Amino acid sequence: MAEVLEKRVRGGGRSARRALRTTPDFTMLPGLKRNLPLCEPMDADQVARIDDASMAILEDVGIVFRDDVALEDWRQAGADVRGETVHLDRALVRELIATIPAEFTYHARDPGKNVRLGGRHCVFVPFTGAPFMEDLDFKRRSPTLADLADFHKLSHMLPVLHSTAHHIVEPMDHAISHRHLRITYSSMKHSDKMFMGMTTSGKNGQDVMDMCDILFGEGFIDTHPMVTGNCNANSPLVWDETMLGAMRAFCRRNQPVLCSPFVLGGANTPASVAPTVAQLNAEALSALAYTQVIQRGCPAIYGHFLATISMKSGAPMAGTPEISLMNFMIGQMARFYGVPWRTTSAAAGAKTFDAQAGYESATTLSAVLHSGANYLWHSAGWNEAGMHTSMAKFVVDAEQCAMGYRMAEGIRWDDFDEAMAAVRDVGPGGHYLGHPHTLENFQRAYFMPELLDNNSVEQWAAEGSLETPERAARYVRKLLGEYQEPKLDPGVDEALREYIARREREIPEMEALNQEF
Repeated sequence: MAEVLEKRVRGGGRSARRALRTTPDFTMLPGLKRNLPLCEPMDADQVARIDDASMAILEDVGIVFRDDVALEDWRQAGADVRGETVHLDRALVRELIATIPAEFTYHARDPGKNVRLGGRHCVFVPFTGAPFMEDLDFKRRSPTLADLADFHKLSHMLPVLHSTAHHIVEPMDHAISHRHLRITYSSMKHSDKMFMGMTTSGKNGQDVMDMCDILFGEGFIDTHPMVTGNCNANSPLVWDETMLGAMRAFCRRNQPVLCSPFVLGGANTPASVAPTVAQLNAEALSALAYTQVIQRGCPAIYGHFLATISMKSGAPMAGTPEISLMNFMIGQMARFYGVPWRTTSAAAGAKTFDAQAGYESATTLSAVLHSGANYLWHSAGWNEAGMHTSMAKFVVDAEQCAMGYRMAEGIRWDDFDEAMAAVRDVGPGGHYLGHPHTLENFQRAYFMPELLDNNSVEQWAAEGSLETPERAARYVRKLLGEYQEPKLDPGVDEALREYIARREREIPEMEALNQEF
């Protein structure tokens, strides 16, 4: 992860020895170009069956749009609008979603951190939305804006993360109606990677667009995707004014939104995998189509949030086999429609950073890497069914994502001939440790995790018998101690601060909550 092994030759000839030295390297990995085969459990007839069932829902049952602007937009687009229920002809849906770009490039403050999305191109994005956090003393508590800044710093430094997201934790020390401004500024200030924008209302979404104009220069975002919004459906089959207003704010400026049904399998969907995917697919398609009603050609991302419900308690579960199966199926559907798609990659229901947290997160991460997901959201820190972000789990999840990144790159063949020559050089009974091929390739040959201990039990005991959470907490402290801020242009920074100050004067601190949620 943050440590890169460097080689130094001492001496010469056959007796040359190489010593290892560690230096911090926080260079962001390029966007992942996946080379793994896809896991596709449905055949062509089953894909067509899901598609037909979803289109039948759109035509016969309809989708509720609780928003007067959206209802008028749909009337103008030729949809059958009956009250708040919109019935969408499948031909209209197909015509609209065909205009969504299959791939596009995200632009970051540092152009060297631009990333491609769609097709085989994937990005890792940290968890967002936790009302609590588990700090470095492993205490569950309310987060502050300073805590959010620390998470944004970690996101900036962890090479596998391609984004700082937005409210990784909720800054509870700031007024609800002002948080979107402070959260957006924190993303912009503490990292030069791409980020997400708050969609807690249409007005808040417009504030994010205004701040992006300040950061990039007015009008840049109209032709350059750089900030992502997330819009959740009220499953089953409802889109509300808050989400739709935010969607319009983003799409009108050519910024992608995640069109995300919020699935609690068995509670707000049928208690069965395939019908759940059919309903989710209908919900996602209705929103994807609406992005193109707002602005044809605007990038958009097929989204979802997946959890299954315990039929014993009603609690949401993570890491279950059905979640993996649904991810495989949703990947097939997104590719069927030719659109990029988002998933959740490292969710856990555990209450602490324990074995349950690791099992649940690893199970889902492995599945989504084989599902072909493009936007791997919630890749670091998610615990307690999304109720808290663990600082220690955040960095371990990121290392797991780095391991997944390496796996998904696929098999390397570029040194095959040299390695086979080494077999002839070493011969029976020898070893490869000092061979030139090993010395040239040891850094990249096998992933060497820093936060998982692979030493002998004696060495582990000598170093304090630290378990993974304690090692991770130490690593977080080390990273934050080494953080270097990618400074904003002073004029841009001043303009952002002035904008925030003005909007905070204009927005009452106790503004009605229905604008925010």
